[in-house]
Parts: sequence; structure tokens; C-alpha cells
Amino acid sequence: MPKPSIKFRTANPIFEEGRVYARYLDQAAEGFFRFMLGRRSVDKIATAFTQPGHDLSYKNVTFAEREKVIVGMTSGYTAEQHRRSSDRPLKQAAGRFNLRMMVISTLFAPLFRIIDTIADNDFYIQAMAVDKELRGEGVGSTLMDFVEDHARAYGSTRLSLDVSAGNQGARKLYEHRGMTVESQWPKRLAIPGVKFFRMVKAL
Repeated sequence: MPKPSIKFRTANPIFEEGRVYARYLDQAAEGFFRFMLGRRSVDKIATAFTQPGHDLSYKNVTFAEREKVIVGMTSGYTAEQHRRSSDRPLKQAAGRFNLRMMVISTLFAPLFRIIDTIADNDFYIQAMAVDKELRGEGVGSTLMDFVEDHARAYGSTRLSLDVSAGNQGARKLYEHRGMTVESQWPKRLAIPGVKFFRMVKAL
């Protein structure tokens, strides 16, 4: 199948693009950000998105466009970029007294710590999402081509990501692209309905 005519561009630090990013991010995370941040999650993420220096920043985001219309998104960073990131922009956007975020962040603290295990030479794919009506048309594969080239440009020697065990569609794409399961979380104590795989690929 010929690949669709897709163009890539870096995200701009503007609120409206942040809202687009937030929707794709929550789609990739299977609703987790909406669960954590509540009904105004899109606006809260969009506010944080406009600032540099953290994982959800526009600086880590690339949009895929077809005929100048955004049809997909990928975001990611190196281990060093993650180590330098701050959670302050999202906390400020969520509000000082966002009890919901504080409680969920505490309950799911082990899940958030997974990202801290990114290997030094890895480029970590935080999120990748494609418009639902375009799935199966090769956009996801084109995004992966871009991410691999992008990671090599950073000097990374591997790709890595975490995917929910139940997200069969994403796992199938990543496996087709040569990614394999390196580990799983949780390793010992089972949490009902919660299981993630760390998938990797040498570049």
C-alpha cells in the first residue's frame, strides 16, 4: 500500500495547538489524563503545553498533517531531556488545590516512576496517535518512520515506550515495526486491570 502524503512539523507554543495535543495525548493514554485532571483536562494540558522544560511541552511534540490538516501526533524525548523536566507547569495549570490530581498522582506514583527507568541511550515515545478515521491507512507507520529518524538525529541507539497490555492495536503496530517486550509492570504485585509492557527496538 502506498504511504499517504504526510508532512511533519514541530508544534507551536499556542493554546489551540495544545488542545489538539491534549486530545491526542489522552487518546494514546486511553483516557488516563482526563481521569487524572477532570473535565477541564484538555485546557489544563494545553496551558502547560505552551511552556518549555517539561514532558508535556510543545518542544517534544510533532504533528502529522495531510493537506495542512492535523491527522496525527507523536511526542517523545531522550532520558536526559526527561531528567531535566519539571512537573511544575502541569501542576500550575491544574490549579493549586487540584485535589483530584494530587490523590491520583499519589495512588499511581509507581506508574509515573516507570518513565524514570528510560535507559540513557533511549529515545522514549511518550505518545503516538492518529485520527480514528485514518487508522489502517499507513499513517501510524509513517509516524514511526519519522520517530526513528528523529531519534537517530538525537544520537539515540534505541526506541522505547510503554504500552497497556490491553491495547492490542498499538502493540500490533509496534511489533510489526520490530519492537519487542523487554519488561512488564507491575512485576510482582498484580493490580486488577493494570499491566504495561516496556517495548524496545535497536536503531
